Amino acid sequence: MRLPRYRSFPSPLVLAAVLALAVTACDRIAPAAEAAMPVPPPTVDEPASVGGSETAVLAGGCFWGVQGVFQHVKGVKTAVSGYTGGSAADAHYEDVGGGTTGHAESVQVTFDPKVVSYGEILRIYFSVAHDPTELNRQGPDVGTQYRSAIFPRDEVQRKVAQQYIAQLDAAHVFTRPLATTVEPGKTFYRAEDYHQDFLVRNPTYPYIVYNDLSKVENLKRLFADRYADAPALTPSSVAVSVR
Repeated sequence: MRLPRYRSFPSPLVLAAVLALAVTACDRIAPAAEAAMPVPPPTVDEPASVGGSETAVLAGGCFWGVQGVFQHVKGVKTAVSGYTGGSAADAHYEDVGGGTTGHAESVQVTFDPKVVSYGEILRIYFSVAHDPTELNRQGPDVGTQYRSAIFPRDEVQRKVAQQYIAQLDAAHVFTRPLATTVEPGKTFYRAEDYHQDFLVRNPTYPYIVYNDLSKVENLKRLFADRYADAPALTPSSVAVSVR
């Protein structure tokens, strides 16, 4: 059964009312068994860092699930949902949903490179955060706004990402070639507050139950040493909780 994402959020009260109607459908179906693919670590990674923080911007379908995964990774300070690939004028949910803005729903992951490297962030991204062989779609969501894409912040990240994709394709880790694109020079724009921490705050929301909770469970199962039980919540968000 394909569950709607309810692409319009006119108000928290309306959103809660929609959920009340939809949750019975969730009760009648089993959560999707999201396929996880353990992948080897990258043979090329960033040099070891001695301090500070770093950001990675990744797209892999609906940003609710991708954000939810990285919020549970040790060393991640924040994971913020947003839009990358288009202009500031179009960085709004209703515009991006049309699939013509060039934006992809994406997540900006800020992490401590002394705890988790950029290459390890990518390993989790390819393994459990999404299916990188899907072209312009993830699960029930279809369109270029749901593409698999890495938006490197600098030349080092670009080289690591491109070489990792080539490594996985050459080893035939997946049964199909990776559809992931590497798109440098793009600006990340933060999404609306009601999208932030959506998985954490709404674990019974039908879309989350059906498509995303298994991703967090796969992270815990496949990357037990990287899993953090307490999520890194988005700072200064006024996220909507619906029950």
